[in-house]
Amino acid sequence: MTGGSQPIERLDRFMARANSVYYATHDPFADFATAPEISQVFGEILGLWAAVVWRALGSPSPVLLVEAGPGRGTLMADALRAIGRAAPDFGGALRLHLIEASPRLRALQAARLPVATWHEGLDTLPDGPLLLLANEFLDALPIRQFVWRAGRWMERHVGPDGFVEMPLAEAGGRLPGLLPGVPSDGTVLEHNAAALAFATALARRFAHVAGAALFLDYGPARRGFGDSLQAIAGGRPANPLAPAGSGDLTAHVDFQAVAEAAQAAGARVHGPVPQGPFLAALGLFQRTNRLARHLEPARASALMQAAQRLAEPDRMGRLFKALALSSPGGALLPGFEPG
Repeated sequence: MTGGSQPIERLDRFMARANSVYYATHDPFADFATAPEISQVFGEILGLWAAVVWRALGSPSPVLLVEAGPGRGTLMADALRAIGRAAPDFGGALRLHLIEASPRLRALQAARLPVATWHEGLDTLPDGPLLLLANEFLDALPIRQFVWRAGRWMERHVGPDGFVEMPLAEAGGRLPGLLPGVPSDGTVLEHNAAALAFATALARRFAHVAGAALFLDYGPARRGFGDSLQAIAGGRPANPLAPAGSGDLTAHVDFQAVAEAAQAAGARVHGPVPQGPFLAALGLFQRTNRLARHLEPARASALMQAAQRLAEPDRMGRLFKALALSSPGGALLPGFEPG
């Protein structure tokens, strides 16, 4: 860690502080590649997904097109290019808004998306119909971890020499959520209050205003026990408890918990479904094939390999999931239809 003077702090607070420092001082895309950086087709088909959903909502104008955690702006730049070519009516109606806290990343996004308006959270978005895209956003939100020790739950904190387990004192010792099973000694349970709050806020909005949100991220479809906290630094797995800001900290998304929170707040929930079949249903391979026909063989092969990386079950196609929220009573969204 960072020496004996480091105070003990709850894991979620350490994670939030560490990622804030990391994104303010590092280029995360030097350490890892997200789907938009792997293939331009990813952003293109998500842009067209938004266009189809917009029409299903009755083509409201204006409509907010929002991305949460937009990285370098690659996904949205690709999405807008596809929208301008295939859905210019949607392009004319949309107003672009980005949820991004890092000044460094905002500057990168502004170079590609100069017409955007930036926000630190959902609460400052204007009123009105909304379509939101979020790729690998929920996984970076801070988690709490609880450990079952000798018949009681302890909560993990971070101290100078690593994890410190302290008795769970909140709410009379109760956990913030339901157990996925019977714990044994050493069992770890994770809870992401920030992800649930984000989904709940969207769902409450959709209960009154037309809209939809699409999340693509990694984690299991059903709630379970386990320690999924991880860090990437220099392109390699790293110690998540290294000095704050030295690596990017993430954890698996509890899709079941996110879905239940959104449904309880009034939204219709779609999925989760594996990313591979979802992207395939949206035309990942058809679009890739069309692009590849006009490229030299080496570039065409790289484009096809990128699509396979996004969709194949043993790569990103199964671990990554798609989950959507929408206004209640609406139609089933594209990519979530029964196979």
